[in-house]
Amino acid sequence: MNGEFVEIGNTFIEIPLGIGAFAISSLLGVLVYLNNPKSWTNRLFLLLAIIINVYIVVNFLSIHPPIKTAENHLFWIRFVMFVTSFMGLMLFLFVHTFPHATISLAKKYLFALGLLTLSSAAASLTPLVFSSIHYPGGTPTPVPGPGIALFFLNFVGLFFLSFVVLIYKYLKTQGVERIQHLHLLLGVILSFSGMAIFTVIFVVILKIPFFVFLGPVLPVILMLFISYSIIKYQFLGIKVLATEVLTTILAIITLSEALVSNSINVFLFRIFVFAAVLGFGVLLIRSVRKEVQQREQLEKLSQDLAEANQELKRLDKAKSEFVSIASHQLRTPLTAMKGYLSLLLDGSYGQIGQAFKKPIHSVYDSNQRLIHLVNDLLSLSRIESGKIKLEPEPTNIQEVIQSVIDELKLKAEQKNLELVFKEPAPPLPAAMLDPEKIRNVILNLIDNSIRYTRQGSITTGIQQAGKVVHITIADTGEGMNKEELQKLFQSFSRGQAGKELSTEGAGLGLYIARQFVEMHKGKIWAESKGKGEGSTFHIELPVR
Repeated sequence: MNGEFVEIGNTFIEIPLGIGAFAISSLLGVLVYLNNPKSWTNRLFLLLAIIINVYIVVNFLSIHPPIKTAENHLFWIRFVMFVTSFMGLMLFLFVHTFPHATISLAKKYLFALGLLTLSSAAASLTPLVFSSIHYPGGTPTPVPGPGIALFFLNFVGLFFLSFVVLIYKYLKTQGVERIQHLHLLLGVILSFSGMAIFTVIFVVILKIPFFVFLGPVLPVILMLFISYSIIKYQFLGIKVLATEVLTTILAIITLSEALVSNSINVFLFRIFVFAAVLGFGVLLIRSVRKEVQQREQLEKLSQDLAEANQELKRLDKAKSEFVSIASHQLRTPLTAMKGYLSLLLDGSYGQIGQAFKKPIHSVYDSNQRLIHLVNDLLSLSRIESGKIKLEPEPTNIQEVIQSVIDELKLKAEQKNLELVFKEPAPPLPAAMLDPEKIRNVILNLIDNSIRYTRQGSITTGIQQAGKVVHITIADTGEGMNKEELQKLFQSFSRGQAGKELSTEGAGLGLYIARQFVEMHKGKIWAESKGKGEGSTFHIELPVR
């Protein structure tokens, strides 16, 4: 030893800071542990709190040793290093268990790291870490020994490994767990790095022991970050426990005051206060417990819904891929069948008897319906997978409508229906639209009107107002009620009239029509006064 003992520090600052840090660390450690004593995360958190509390006490004693001698001063400084040796191991184990409450991942490191920690702790109590203490200019200066490297390897090394593990887990996790690891990461950076900086730079290198009194505050920062993460994002039951502890403390205080009353009036008043506090506390605990249970149920339900949503997306994608593949595989042979049947009916393979023409016509019509269905399924799968893109070009909408009417004219005549097209005068200018998709929309609407109209007419009108073209297709068919109108443009949905008058179709035509119109930033809807009153379909398209 060199020089006589010199006491440093400011007890007016250190004592309140130490007591506050000790109280916070103790309260957090106990509350978290009692919330789930079987959890290794909670157990290690309590052990970390105990080590921090011991550190707070011995750190104070290293600044103000009970025996004012250099030997005793050096003993308490060495004891601080002894306690600090265990912090790195506790942090490393805690980082591995957080937040899944299992220690299995850290078991394979436990023996080697435990041996390193015990070696560092044992060396800290000997001259290997601090060989002596000097007081040059009245400033306590511990003299490092050869074992200081072992201490740094243990404390700084385990801190660095914990930091690496936390970064790895932060990058690998998502959602709530990622936020939890972020809080723990910030706590580690602020507390242990701060403590290392104050201990190594200020005390050992710069020899400024005034900063030693901040040591107890820094580990508590870590405790606060961890507790915030636990309370806000994980163990919600800790709210109930904290409420119960607070209620119990208030009840004990009010009852104690009643028992030491010096008059019957004061006693009765304080008993009344005690009963009120107790009753209010019970109601508060029930309310908090109910809130916690509801939040836990909601979080579990939300998690289940998120998982179900992901599974539904996966299944929907698989369904779309299957439909697309199946449609492609079906369309080729159906198209070939249509070609051969058409050649048969045209007499390309020779004349066929009248007895064969009707069944061949029936096969041809069925084949045509299958091709239409396959095309709808293929369009549906391409829409849902986002593979259909607009290909706008200058388009004369009147010509598109006229071509659809020409195509469906024979079908309408077979049912004695009149197809009317009210062309605007003067003709509308060409607009930038996707002609194939708009033709598909109009074809679907007029074809549906023909199919579901027994007698009368189907009238198509078109007019332009500003930058919007409005197309109407009105029929004298069966009409629809409000419920049918609401479901009309949904996939695989058909109105009651459609089910009664025609067994054809899968309820996809209008859904696809809506998708094509909306791709053009337009609107499509239907109106009907009711059953037997006919229907009117409206299309509005913004044009350039």
